[in-house]
Amino acid sequence: MKYLLKFLILLFGTLSFSQELIFENLFDSSLSSEIACYRIPSIITSTNGTLIAAIDERNNSCGDLKWNKNINIVLRKSYDDGKTWTKIERIIDYPIGESASDPSMIVDRQTGDVFLFYNYMNLDIAKDVYRFMVIKSTDNGVSWSNPKDITEQITKKDWNNDFMFITSGRGTQSKDGTLLHCLVNLDKGTHVFGSKDHGDSWFLIDFPLKPGDESKIIELSNGDWLVNSRVNSNKFRYSHLTKDKGKSWFTFENKDLSDPACNASLINYNTSSENLLLFSNAFDSKKRENLSLSISYDQGTSWIKNKTIYKGSSAYSTMTRLNNGDIGLFFEKDNYTKNVFVRIPKKWIIKN
Repeated sequence: MKYLLKFLILLFGTLSFSQELIFENLFDSSLSSEIACYRIPSIITSTNGTLIAAIDERNNSCGDLKWNKNINIVLRKSYDDGKTWTKIERIIDYPIGESASDPSMIVDRQTGDVFLFYNYMNLDIAKDVYRFMVIKSTDNGVSWSNPKDITEQITKKDWNNDFMFITSGRGTQSKDGTLLHCLVNLDKGTHVFGSKDHGDSWFLIDFPLKPGDESKIIELSNGDWLVNSRVNSNKFRYSHLTKDKGKSWFTFENKDLSDPACNASLINYNTSSENLLLFSNAFDSKKRENLSLSISYDQGTSWIKNKTIYKGSSAYSTMTRLNNGDIGLFFEKDNYTKNVFVRIPKKWIIKN
């Protein structure tokens, strides 16, 4: 009887939470006959509180960069914590044959600049050759600079023909101002790259993290760096920890983070009394479904799966903290047909 009561409390608590959530489809390909699908969400909160949500606009098919000659980068913005959104803006649009894919962003909290990274390929004259681009906004996403090619700065010379990409979603900034992000070389491992001069130049940390596919990096409260990685042909996540800014790393399994080999999101969530880590992913060992939010109270050593956000088909996700402390979650829903924004209330995250 005691266990039945606990189960009912958990069940009705989950239902109550789910009923509170409002899923707003920000990018709907069914509204245009020319767009095959939108994929690969990225979201950040700028220093003035503007939400910027970016995504691939895939026009020939839903295929990834290597197989699609017409992918653009589009975005929407919100000035009221996600209650309303601007119209879709196309900010990267190359001629057909050249594609841009997998947006990711970093906000420089010291300068206010927003950096948006994407992977580029010219499929007509340099198929399978990846280039890595970054654009910058100094006005919270109103306007953007011309693309800057940083490929030579963040890769090695013998990687020219490798299958590699900057992980979509978001990077981070450390307390000392260093911008940090992850680049994946499928043959040679995940690598951390960054900038110590607010994006004027970029560096590569020549230390392969294995196993690891699409990965996310954050700085922990003690200054260590933590990378959490997707691992293909696996049922859970892996983490990589460095205490010396990338000179050496310790790798460990996250068997409490079930994962079907899918991109995820990892952010810090600090309160007045606790330094929490939040993690969103398709929390299932086999299928891309059950989009969930997990919390770590010990800086990424262990995780508690607290809430299922959406039980159905769900894939890539990305998170940002809103002005009022809520979490904005932007994820692929219903077999890639919807890309929705949902608000996770602060009162639930810190409730224990």
